[in-house]
Amino acid sequence: MEKRTLAGSGVRPVGLGCMNLSHGYSAFPTPQEGARLLRHALDAGVDHLDTATLYGQGRNEELIGAAIAGRRREYFLASKCGLEMVDGRGRVDGRPHVLRRQAEASLRRLRTSRIDLYYLHRLDRRVPIEESVGALAEMVRDGMIGAIGLSEVSAATLRRAHAVHPIAAVQTEYSLWTRNPELGILRACRELGTAFVAFSPLARAYLTGTLTDPSALPGNDMRRHMPRFNAENYPRNLALLEGFTAVAARLGTTPAALAVAWVLAQGEHVVAIPGTTRADHLEENLAAERLQLDAATLAELDGLINQRTVHGHRYSSLQRATIDTEDFPGAEA
Repeated sequence: MEKRTLAGSGVRPVGLGCMNLSHGYSAFPTPQEGARLLRHALDAGVDHLDTATLYGQGRNEELIGAAIAGRRREYFLASKCGLEMVDGRGRVDGRPHVLRRQAEASLRRLRTSRIDLYYLHRLDRRVPIEESVGALAEMVRDGMIGAIGLSEVSAATLRRAHAVHPIAAVQTEYSLWTRNPELGILRACRELGTAFVAFSPLARAYLTGTLTDPSALPGNDMRRHMPRFNAENYPRNLALLEGFTAVAARLGTTPAALAVAWVLAQGEHVVAIPGTTRADHLEENLAAERLQLDAATLAELDGLINQRTVHGHRYSSLQRATIDTEDFPGAEA
């Protein structure tokens, strides 16, 4: 299994997005269960963990620090700043002094002296990207972080940021049903030597085929507020899975592994960070690294699930206001 380059380090193509353990969705594991999952991930060879200030109002970082700080040399650690929970809602703030305060708090919670890759979680439109990146560059010089990343930004913003300090990675949602990165950021990353980190490569469980009724999810699950999962759009999106699962069966693999393998096939500069709370699902995700998809299969998958066939926007109008990524003209609300 060949490793891929992320911020100057070699990592496995499939890492672990840790958000699922304490933020965004529902049926979160207990801290003890979360710790077991993290230890299992390291035992299975996962060497790239991704967390954020936002997740669980710091509890996600605390979990990682408490569970596996003693194994710090075994994993590449990524976290994020510039987005935190305030009075129960996410607040974007890219001011330099805020970013440093959040980084210092993250280091304490993670029980480490250095975060390998530190992302600006969201672009603060009130603060020039040059100022936010300048603050992160100071943290690199101070040894607090190893490299700078950006999350959910456009190619234009990446280029502006890169002119201030090299940007090691851009993290954005990417899967068969979310193709926005193909509008420019995927190509810009390749041109600049920036890694592309794909989050939600399983389309928030849609591509696993296990989520059949989003209306049964608790009201605080973020998918309840996403247009693709609503009562009008989701049944139509479910119908697209028949062909996809048939391809997985033909290849002798699982839908989850197939979905992640498709993402990895989009470029050698791409790594994926699917999230999970279960050890068996983690093993399915890692199986994607062994799955080689030929051109004909990739074209078949492209034709089954894509921007034209999927119903609904990936985010609500409120969520869309916080991101800087390119969008398709006339995308459904």
